[in-house]
Amino acid sequence: MYQVVRKLVFTDSYCASNAPKTYEELFEKLDANKDGKVDVAELKEGLSALGIAFGKGDAQKIVSSGDQDNDEGLDINEFSKYLKEHEKKLLLTFKSLDKNNDGRIDYMEIKQSLAELGMDISKEEAEKILQTIDVDGTMTVDWNEWREHFLFNTATNLEDIIRYWKHSTVLDIGDSLTIPDEFTEEEKTTGVWWKQLAAGAMAGAVSRTGTAPLDRMKVFMQVHGSKTNKISLVGGFKQMIKEGGVSSLWRGNGTNVLKIAPETAIKFMAYEQYKKMLSSEGGKVQTHERFIAGSLAGATAQTAIYPMEVMKTRLTLRKTGQYSGMFDCAKKILKKEGVKAFYKGYVPNILGIIPYAGIDLAVYESLKNAWLARYAKDTANPGILVLLACGTISSTCGQLASYPLALIRTRMQAAASIEGSEQVTMNRLVKKILEKEGFFGLYRGILPNFMKVIPAVSISYVVYEYMRTGLGISK
Repeated sequence: MYQVVRKLVFTDSYCASNAPKTYEELFEKLDANKDGKVDVAELKEGLSALGIAFGKGDAQKIVSSGDQDNDEGLDINEFSKYLKEHEKKLLLTFKSLDKNNDGRIDYMEIKQSLAELGMDISKEEAEKILQTIDVDGTMTVDWNEWREHFLFNTATNLEDIIRYWKHSTVLDIGDSLTIPDEFTEEEKTTGVWWKQLAAGAMAGAVSRTGTAPLDRMKVFMQVHGSKTNKISLVGGFKQMIKEGGVSSLWRGNGTNVLKIAPETAIKFMAYEQYKKMLSSEGGKVQTHERFIAGSLAGATAQTAIYPMEVMKTRLTLRKTGQYSGMFDCAKKILKKEGVKAFYKGYVPNILGIIPYAGIDLAVYESLKNAWLARYAKDTANPGILVLLACGTISSTCGQLASYPLALIRTRMQAAASIEGSEQVTMNRLVKKILEKEGFFGLYRGILPNFMKVIPAVSISYVVYEYMRTGLGISK
């Protein structure tokens, strides 16, 4: 998008007094049919004829951004207003990167700005970015060079990197232990953030409902599976259907979906507060501070909604007629076992946040940075397949690390509902599993858990995109 105004408007000789004339001359060159407005086709052809490179979809974005009367074209006033507003944004971005306010940006300031977004790059990589902008070879960029170059290029636009590489907001695999996504200042001030969270919540609800049978199978294997009671996928599903019919495959899903909204809201609000507490300057956080803030936010949210986690497990494992619903389940647990029952398995659940969130964040950021360094030439948008692949790989790695703790948590949550089951501590339960079933006993049920990852992320991404369109969130 920024290439449009490069060379012809944002030149060293440009100043406010001759701006209208410059805008008018550019408009006349682009208005091929002389009808007083520039549409997408004219913009594309005109820019190509003038030798100005522009990214895929940029022409449409420019027209959509400036078209106030919705006539699918820009008149001279709309065109001029768009360019003026665009230069203001360029100047604001330049000032935000110029940390020491000396009117120049050096490699350290680029490195620091990317680090604040959770992207740690080397000195050489920062200098490489700088060299693409630096015209006079001083290894610093002043305002004229910045304006001439149109704000880095689309591939290294900081706002685009945050926007395109949303992770936990977009993809839902049934677990809620990921570090919350960052939102740009523009997204926060315009209120787009809550629409994105709402879209993510709806995507999570549909995704969890679609993969609920596999999730129930996972819990079933975690609790009932052993060396003496081997449960196969086919055998397990047959047993569930025989006991409660096809609809029984979705037991516990209602609670699993209902807890998305409060958990998302609490986690987001807590994350923003923890970031403010941990950040050393101006609310900006380094990668390790983001991990700590995200883990604390996850722990806060889990603490608040954990009784729903316990009920979800009990409802998932219930036999026909055992509970009539979520409230009946809560009532019976409270009457029979007391308030403490709602926090059984809480310790392994909280401990599981650290390996899951840490590895998921580290792997995702590594894959993201590798892709940006190698392939991001014209845009920071990785495309659907790359985003799904990175999210799937990072989530799978996080699950592998935290799965034993998740299994311990589930068994402790379900213990009181299983006849003849003794109430044991976390350490004793781990020893018991290792003695009777060996190390791989800690990974019972991981097959259906992995089987649901790809359909879960695919469903959540598709629903998220539909929700973005429905809520009017621009790409």
